[in-house]
Amino acid sequence: LSVLCSAILSSYLLGERLNLLGKLGCLLSLVGSTVMVIHAPEDEEVTTLEEMTSKLKEPGFLAYAAILLALCFLLIFCLAPRYGQSNILIYLAICSVIGAFSVSSVKGLGIAIKGFFAGQPVLQNPLTWILVITLVASITTQINYLNKSLDIFNTSLVFPIYYVLFTTIVITTSIILFKEWVTMTVVDIIGTVCGFLTIILGVFLLHAFKDMDVSFGNLPQVLQNEQPAPVTRDDKNILIEVDNSSIAPEDKPKVFMLYT
Repeated sequence: LSVLCSAILSSYLLGERLNLLGKLGCLLSLVGSTVMVIHAPEDEEVTTLEEMTSKLKEPGFLAYAAILLALCFLLIFCLAPRYGQSNILIYLAICSVIGAFSVSSVKGLGIAIKGFFAGQPVLQNPLTWILVITLVASITTQINYLNKSLDIFNTSLVFPIYYVLFTTIVITTSIILFKEWVTMTVVDIIGTVCGFLTIILGVFLLHAFKDMDVSFGNLPQVLQNEQPAPVTRDDKNILIEVDNSSIAPEDKPKVFMLYT
């Protein structure tokens, strides 16, 4: 609902317009995300901080987290100063990559809060404070670069693209962290892939045709204004009509040029 609400509110309150293809991209993004969520398996039950610690120490997740950190540093220090003002994907990619750490921290802190009310010594566990620091740092970074993106680019474009990237990163992180792919059936795998491809198509429609003035009102005119592609002929002896028969009077002789 955040995608639809941001598009509607930015249109009425900020005067920003989202063309027909952009609206279709929002719809496809929502449909693709819904399909992915429907076919996503249930995560493995983790009830204590010790179990969460063992999950975070697994080599697969450590390698994945290292890749995300390297990608985040590359985006922040190399790509953002050069292309952040002109490319909408740079700032939003930073927010999405950092979102993997914020969601994982929220998951761990939720377990810590449950343990605290159950009388467990969660405050003495170092993981609790690591998760708090990670959550504060990640959320601060996300808010910073999201505000930068909103200051530069159209709100109707920022929120859908950010929603799609963030959802994809979070689902991928959850699959790697909790080994959800082990229990996935063939139908779930196909549904997840189809949902992901639908999201990619929605993002493409949002980003590639954002400058086109396409709406339900002028759609017939846009289709009629398309020029037919020229016909290429390979014959060396071609009879070319110079005068346009539809414009020239019928009583005038037609002029032809013969090329050999």
